[in-house]
Amino acid sequence: MQESDSGPAKGNALYTPEQRARRDATVWTTVQGILAPVQFLVFVVSLGLVLRYLLTGAGYEAATLSILIKTGVLYLIMVTGAIWEKVVFGQYLLAPGFFWEDVVSFLVIALHSFYLYALLTPGFSPETQMFIALAAYVTYVGNAAQFLWKLRVARRESERTESTAPESTGAARSDAHEVAA
Repeated sequence: MQESDSGPAKGNALYTPEQRARRDATVWTTVQGILAPVQFLVFVVSLGLVLRYLLTGAGYEAATLSILIKTGVLYLIMVTGAIWEKVVFGQYLLAPGFFWEDVVSFLVIALHSFYLYALLTPGFSPETQMFIALAAYVTYVGNAAQFLWKLRVARRESERTESTAPESTGAARSDAHEVAA
């Protein structure tokens, strides 16, 4: 099978050599690398505040603000992630290598957006709003796990590629492997 510029052939590496080079060269990789842990930190704080509200009835405003911040960071990471996919794979979303991660991301965004709808629409109790946020958060954790798996796959592929590189770069490969381990 022949590889295309939009993605490797089925069963091949996550990135073609050209995509890996674009991934490594673009600032959007760094942006994603910064936003992902920021989003996770915001999630952990928000989850604590949501659970506190549900368990004690205290702190609705803090929980709500934290969900709004989490939702804002989610929207930001989705937009910058789409730009990253365009640079690396040549399309904004649903690139073959990240198809299912993007599909689940749409569900995560839909649930966060539904929370916003519930917040702004009369008839949704504060408890219902918090349970919607929890549903969004459970889905987010699954989506984060998908992306962490892909990061692991990409690292393993990079290690394999480095181990088959010419011997003249052996010391640099060894040093990079030692740091990663």
